[in-house]
Amino acid sequence: MKTFELKGTLRENLGKKATKAYRGESLVPCVLYGGKEVKHFNVTFDGIRKLVYTPEVYIVNLNLDGKKANAVMKELQFHPVSDQLLHADFFEVSEDKPITMEIPVILEGLSEGVKAGGKLSLEMRKLKVKGLYKNLPEKLTINVENLGLGKTIQVGQLNFPNLELLNSKDNVVCAVKLTRAARGAAAKGN
Repeated sequence: MKTFELKGTLRENLGKKATKAYRGESLVPCVLYGGKEVKHFNVTFDGIRKLVYTPEVYIVNLNLDGKKANAVMKELQFHPVSDQLLHADFFEVSEDKPITMEIPVILEGLSEGVKAGGKLSLEMRKLKVKGLYKNLPEKLTINVENLGLGKTIQVGQLNFPNLELLNSKDNVVCAVKLTRAARGAAAKGN
């Protein structure tokens, strides 16, 4: 999995007034939890921007006033009108404790249903998985070559080594949908 370097400074002042003052200086208040103690810190918006606005998943190497920690980004809060980043939550990861994350899904191959005139549709862009962070992949690749016309792949049919899928087994990940042209070809064939 890719890593992202992020520098932050620990906060002494907590609360609404201090947080608003930090945001006025173009700093983003953050929290790191999951370790021995909860740490409140600030990062610059320029420092965190590339981590926030990407579909990829990263392990974040945090440097908080010289103290290092590995973490994953858990939650983001945005202003409802201006869409400005208000707050970020990070979860500290360790070698022996499993974590839960959403990993992007990538479809691979040309399906039989698409060759027959259907349209491939990705229904779930990300899947929620649980595993040790060293086992988490950058993306979950699903081969769709044997997927026929009108058929689907559900979460229950998928299996990835060292990972537990937490989505409902009945959720459809991808499907080959019938198009008008495929229906017309099927009607002529009968």
